[in-house]
Amino acid sequence: MGKLFVVYLEGRIYSCKHCQTHLALYDDIVSKAFHCRHGKATSSIKRVNITLGSKEERLMMTGMHTVADIFCVGCGSIVGWKYEVAHEKAQKYKEGKFILERFKVSGPDGTNYWVSHEAQVGGSDADDA
Repeated sequence: MGKLFVVYLEGRIYSCKHCQTHLALYDDIVSKAFHCRHGKATSSIKRVNITLGSKEERLMMTGMHTVADIFCVGCGSIVGWKYEVAHEKAQKYKEGKFILERFKVSGPDGTNYWVSHEAQVGGSDADDA
């Protein structure tokens, strides 16, 4: 296995809650209105220090999507997913966007997010972006 090169970001960042590897800048977040099975999530076009899993079809709250899990390069934890293909025309705006589950990251102020008691079980998607 090769040497791991990690990108360090400056400013307000989201990082992996397990190993504190930088994942995204606060200013690059395009939506905080996403919801997943663990509670809230954020949407962005830019991410660093992640690897993509294999593409798979998932039935989400807003319909069928082709997604790939995203993993932290520091510790290998799943930190969210990337929308590859939205099968419904109204959901096409999600394509290419990365979703970070807030439960799995530390926020820009260093705090951890916790599971919401109102979290939707069995699905992960945006209510509205």
